[in-house]
Amino acid sequence: MTTLMKTEALDSPRVVEEQFSENQQIYDEVAQYLNQKNPYSLISIARGSSDHAAHYLNYLTTTKMGKLTTSLSMSAITLFKTEIDVSKSVGVAISQSGQSPDIIQPIDYIRSRQSPTIAMVNDINSPLASAAEWMIPLHAGPEKAVAATKSFIASLTASASLIAMWKNDLELTRALHHLPDDLIKAQSLDWSIPIATLQDTKRIMIVGRGYGLALAQEAALKLKETCGIQAEAFSAAEIKHGPQALIEQGYPLLIFANRGPALHSMLDLANEMKSRGANVFLAAPPFVREKQLEIQTTHAEELDIVTAIQSFYLMIEELSRSLGLNPDEPKHLLKVTKTI
Repeated sequence: MTTLMKTEALDSPRVVEEQFSENQQIYDEVAQYLNQKNPYSLISIARGSSDHAAHYLNYLTTTKMGKLTTSLSMSAITLFKTEIDVSKSVGVAISQSGQSPDIIQPIDYIRSRQSPTIAMVNDINSPLASAAEWMIPLHAGPEKAVAATKSFIASLTASASLIAMWKNDLELTRALHHLPDDLIKAQSLDWSIPIATLQDTKRIMIVGRGYGLALAQEAALKLKETCGIQAEAFSAAEIKHGPQALIEQGYPLLIFANRGPALHSMLDLANEMKSRGANVFLAAPPFVREKQLEIQTTHAEELDIVTAIQSFYLMIEELSRSLGLNPDEPKHLLKVTKTI
């Protein structure tokens, strides 16, 4: 059985290549506009997988641009009708469908206050695409599986491309050009090791830090959606502030130790959790000898989470089928969700 989820995940390299080639003009125009406006902060607006991509965008904006970021509590606008000062901010909404009112209304609000608004959206004819001042197409194409794969990857690369152009970061831009080939390599890596253990588990912690926290959040959601496993994502910095009390003999942890300043602390955490009896699955770059899962490195460490989630998607699709589930149709879920 070839599922839609697997087919769409495998389409990601083509999606990224198309997005990179088709969006250069809009990235350039938006970057020039943002440099002219010079916003003090960025407000991200998203739900579900798109919110995990927004977390990545926020982290890139802070580390690359030195600007404060906020993940908007949308109900402050949609339900509580709060007057928020957005005069020195840019609002960025990320969505696959562009249909949900709680994504559209904040963009309407921010734009009505004459602040810049950007929609990164897959459906270019959606209400969200029309609501924002600027629209950046994700170019993921039709995505029929309920669990987002290629549209999430497209949201990550659109975020990285925007920041690369805004910052005029030539190294990150070149790395994005090479990313389709890196994704193809990531698809061939063997990530099957956790499957036997996860077939018999009902709970797991997923740990990341820095850019890797967005990766952990997305992985945890997919385990819930497609496999019915109670997966919770944590920053490695938060584990010792309470969650480690749950660690007991055999407790499964998936730790994403991607390249960057947090790498060594992630490896230390993996060793500590092993010493406490946890069943640790360590995903790390090729040069980390103690890894169980290899993260395909890219031409910029900020992009390694893109190849990591590509490998993870293929593993989780296989795990879902091994449990007798259909990853294309998770229980109680719809492809387009509308909330207020």
